[in-house]
Amino acid sequence: MSEITDPVELRELLGEVAWRPKNKVRDSLHAHDREWIAATPFVVVATSDADGNCDASPKGDPAGFVKVLDDKTIAIPERPGNRRADGYFNILSNPHVGVLFMIPRRGDTLRINGRARLVRDAPYFEDMTVKGHRPILAIEVAIDQIFFHCAKAFMRSSLWDPERWPEDTLPSAARMAKDVMPAAMTETVEQLEEYYAPANYEKMLYKS
Repeated sequence: MSEITDPVELRELLGEVAWRPKNKVRDSLHAHDREWIAATPFVVVATSDADGNCDASPKGDPAGFVKVLDDKTIAIPERPGNRRADGYFNILSNPHVGVLFMIPRRGDTLRINGRARLVRDAPYFEDMTVKGHRPILAIEVAIDQIFFHCAKAFMRSSLWDPERWPEDTLPSAARMAKDVMPAAMTETVEQLEEYYAPANYEKMLYKS
C-alpha cells in the first residue's frame, strides 16, 4: 500500500484543475440555481462536529421543499425521524455544511457549501407545510460556495438506468436490523417486516 500524505504529491497525481471547474464556483444563487432547487425532491446534508466526526443525512419531500430565502440563503425543513439528530448536533458545534441537490434522471447535481444555523420557527414555515404538517425545525444555510457538478459519477454507476440496475439480493431491512442489532431487536423478523413495510412508514412520514 502506498499512502498519499502530501498535498503536492496528490496534485501531481491528479493533475491540474481545468479552467472551467476551477472557475465555476459562485457565492450567490443564479436563476438556474433557483430553478434547480425548485425541482429537487432529495438532498444530502453533510456535517461534522468540532472534532471532525462526520454525518451525511438524506432529506426528502415533494420537489421544491428547500426554500430559497434570498440570493445567499436557503432553508431545509426537518420532518419526524428517528430523533438521533446527529447532523443537527454537529451544526451546533460546527456550522459548516455541504448540501447535494439531486433530481431523478439528471446526472448533474447542484452543490452548496455554507454555514448553517437551526431555526425552530419562522414565518416561512407555513410555506413548508406538507399534508397539514409544519416542519419541526429548519436548517438555514448562508451560502459560501455554489456550483453545478458534472454527471460522470451517475453515468459510471448507471444510477438512473433501470435496465442496468443490479438484482436486489440483499436481505430485507427487517432481516438486517435483526441480525445487526440482535440484543436491541426483541421483535420477531415477521413483526419487524410489518414495521418496516412501506405502508406502515407512509403513516409516519409527517407524524412523530
